This record gives sequence, C-alpha cells and structure tokens, in this order.
Amino acid sequence: MKLHNADLFAQRPAAVLLDLDNTLYAYAPCNAAGMAAAAELAYSLHGISAADFMQCFNDARAELKARLGPVAASHSRLLYFQRTIERAGFASQPFAVLQLEQAFWRAYLDAAVLFPHALDFLDDLRIAGVPAVIVTDLTAQIQLRKMILLGIDKMVDWLVTSEESGADKPAALGFELALAKLGGVEGPVWFIGDSIDGDMVGAKAAIDAVTLLKVDRGAVSHPAVDASFSDFAALRRLFARTSL
Repeated sequence: MKLHNADLFAQRPAAVLLDLDNTLYAYAPCNAAGMAAAAELAYSLHGISAADFMQCFNDARAELKARLGPVAASHSRLLYFQRTIERAGFASQPFAVLQLEQAFWRAYLDAAVLFPHALDFLDDLRIAGVPAVIVTDLTAQIQLRKMILLGIDKMVDWLVTSEESGADKPAALGFELALAKLGGVEGPVWFIGDSIDGDMVGAKAAIDAVTLLKVDRGAVSHPAVDASFSDFAALRRLFARTSL
C-alpha cells in the first residue's frame, strides 16, 4: 500500500465506489479460459483453426470498438463472435454465435475467483454502514451474473453499468448516477479501480473522489491516484485506521 496523498485518508469514507473487472478478481485468466473454450467450439462447429479464430476475433473486436465508441455494446462478446464468424467467411450463423457466447462466459465464470480479502473488505464496509456501489463498464446481465457467482451480490448496495448510464468510464455519467442512487453523499467518496484513465481520472473529474488504484505489484505515481495497493488486506487496514 502506497499513500500518495495521506491526508485524504484520515476521514472514513461516506461511500465506496468500486470497479468490478480486474479490481475485485483477476480478468486475464478468466478471459483466457473463455477464449480457449470459444476457439475449441469454433473449430468443432465450423473447422476454424485456433489461429484464424483469434485473428478474426481480434479484428472483429477492433472493428466494433471503432464503430461503436465507448459504450457498453462495444464490450459485447455476442457481437464480437457474430463478427468473428462473418470475418471467417461465413454468413450469419445464429446458432453458432449464441453457442460461442455461452461457451465463453461459462468458462470465464468458472475461472473467476475474488482476490484474497476482497470479500472481507466489502464486509468491513457493510459492518461500518458505509454503502458500496459497483460502477462498471459492460452490459448489465453479465455483470449481474458475475456478482452472484462471486458471492458479492448481498455485499454491494447498488450497481451502475455503462449500459444503464449510457457511456463507459471515464465519462461522468456512471459516477454521477452512482451518487444519485445513493441519494447524495456528504463526506469523502472513495473510488477503487484498476484503470488510471477510466477509473482514477474519471472519478476525480466527475465527483472529486479519493482514488485508490488496484495494481498487481509495486506502486504507481500519477496525479489522479491518491493511493495504490496490491492486496485487499492492506486496504482493510487502511479503512480500519480511518476515523468517523
């Protein structure tokens, strides 16, 4: 844990906003598991090699992100796989596309595990009466499924997705909607996430949040980062030291 602006952590937060993906659990192994399952199925259904599948997928993803811009649909695996199949030389294949999406998310969710002490931290907030809000990009359905599978659905008070707010972070809409759902907040608001541009810069600009960056190791120095941490045990200790 590295405090870059220690004075901001003397007072207990009035609310804590958190990113979900790669903040409360590791994204990379889940995505790798999902893509492996999808590639295997694509070969079984249409004989597309793993290398060709990945090339078509990466091109499809880049194309859709460029066309759609920073909105929830730009993360849709359903759209990614639809365009992947088309780029592989096939006309619309509704059955295959739906099967690929289901295979991806099934393997992805099977690999998802909360970071150590993340659930304990959420429980600390609950016991202290500090509301927790997930503010996340992507569509609502899959984020709700993740929350239930990870066992945090009863530990979080509110959810805001970019599908609901209308724009991905760092747009102000999601941060502002989170505070609106809380009915307004008097006192400091913490935002915890893994992205400097999306989470830290966005939360600072939109709601003047106290920002905590989740990193794999070490510390990160950036004007929009008030603290950086690599494990939730350290975050629990920081929260325990705050005063009412």
